[in-house]
Amino acid sequence: MSQTETAAPDAPAARGKPALTLYLADPRGFCAGVVRAIEIVELALKKWGAPVYVRHEIVHNRHVVEELRSKGAVFVEELDECPDDRPVIFSAHGVPKAVPAEAARREMLYVDATCPLVSKVHIEAERHAARGRQIVMIGHAGHPETVGTMGQLPVGEVVLVETVEDVARLEPRDPETLAYITQTTLSVDDTAEIVRALVARFPQILGPTKEDICYATTNRQEAVKEMAPHIDALLVVGAPNSSNSRRLVEVGRAAGCGYAMLVQTAADIDWRAIEGVASVGISAGASAPEVLVQGVVEAFEARFECHIERVVSAEENVAFKVPRVLREPA
Repeated sequence: MSQTETAAPDAPAARGKPALTLYLADPRGFCAGVVRAIEIVELALKKWGAPVYVRHEIVHNRHVVEELRSKGAVFVEELDECPDDRPVIFSAHGVPKAVPAEAARREMLYVDATCPLVSKVHIEAERHAARGRQIVMIGHAGHPETVGTMGQLPVGEVVLVETVEDVARLEPRDPETLAYITQTTLSVDDTAEIVRALVARFPQILGPTKEDICYATTNRQEAVKEMAPHIDALLVVGAPNSSNSRRLVEVGRAAGCGYAMLVQTAADIDWRAIEGVASVGISAGASAPEVLVQGVVEAFEARFECHIERVVSAEENVAFKVPRVLREPA
């Protein structure tokens, strides 16, 4: 491991509890884009009062969504569910260009909470298209980020691949004028395999000048890889519809974890499945709040005499500003 911090010395099991080592991945949980998106909703509620409408879940976590709903946020799937006279916020995953265009046509007050690292991919796509290149997007069909990114350009200008097999079936308009972009929350290793297949089949294809998979996704996957050889089981705190959380489970399994499972809260832990283990790793997707992680830790501490170690793969100090409209007085 790059760095392991011991929270307490090894101690024998006490009060009849079995001993267990808990490895806590660091970094884990909220990334800068998620922090910014949540802050945007909270500031909008403070500035304009409730209700504030949010198109799609602001981030993929039920706890976060319910907390914001209790403060006056109303979550909808489409813009036509929003009244013209209340603010609407677009989620951190990004939206097709048609959405803000329609909001502008209706003269709605809207705030775009798209993560700046997702916006970076949108800009890349537009620049490639302006140079006459058709774009291959590596991503997951139907995911809001993929839908939003592909929706930056007319239909047919961006084609989606999810697997190496998809690359083999790809029939581009012109194999000599291609570029590729990726969803920001993919498995680093799986994406690299798909990129290799693209380059092998289309040697002239252009890639991003800087990796599209975001720093937070990469760092959280690295922490799981580092702890994997030391643990008998891995629990990832996150939502089932969270791409980066699901990728952490896959990365753990690929790195050798015999048991890797996604849990939304401590209530989802299958204690029978981890009976008899000596060490458990805990991580959390980029949209999972720390309070849920601590709930999982406390659930283990109630059942085991826990020795906690922190696995550090990177130090994060990234922060994104909220839009100017929310920094100005009402």
